[in-house]
Amino acid sequence: MAAQHKNQVRLIGGQYKRRIIHFPDGDGLRPTPDRVRETLFNWLGQDLSGLDCLDLFAGSGALGFEAASRNARRVVMIEKSRPVYLALDTNRKTIGIERIDLLQADALAWLGRTADQFDIVFLDPPFASDLLAQVLAQLAPRLKPNAVVYAECAAWPDLAGWTLSKELKAGAVRCGLLQRADGTSGDAN
Repeated sequence: MAAQHKNQVRLIGGQYKRRIIHFPDGDGLRPTPDRVRETLFNWLGQDLSGLDCLDLFAGSGALGFEAASRNARRVVMIEKSRPVYLALDTNRKTIGIERIDLLQADALAWLGRTADQFDIVFLDPPFASDLLAQVLAQLAPRLKPNAVVYAECAAWPDLAGWTLSKELKAGAVRCGLLQRADGTSGDAN
């Protein structure tokens, strides 16, 4: 296995497999490891054609770029940090991925004002925060029917209203797929 270089990660699947994305140092910035991304996309399926994805705390961009590489129709990446946002934009342009909408914004504020809905949401907020619990509390209207949420954390917050359908523990990281416990997502039209 090749050594992982600091501040870069290699895409592991899809159209842009083996392309490298670079990211700056940042508090709490830790890309999802290859093994975990491999498991995640085995859970989700290797081809995300026709699906709309949200990477709410984009960070390194590993999850959003993997989704785009696997033919997601649209990937919205939200990143608050200006230096990290600029690195994501450089990676998007260098690789040439057009189906990524990249926004510099506070995740919770953006979530509160958007009307967009998604099939897959990636949540990997800083572990030393309560952002995962806050996002889960307001995420339901942003989910399409049968949507799944992938989350990473050090410990699960209260998951009332959610069902944990798949789970993996990798070192100090817990990750898994969540779905609404009541089976509803999005607006009832």
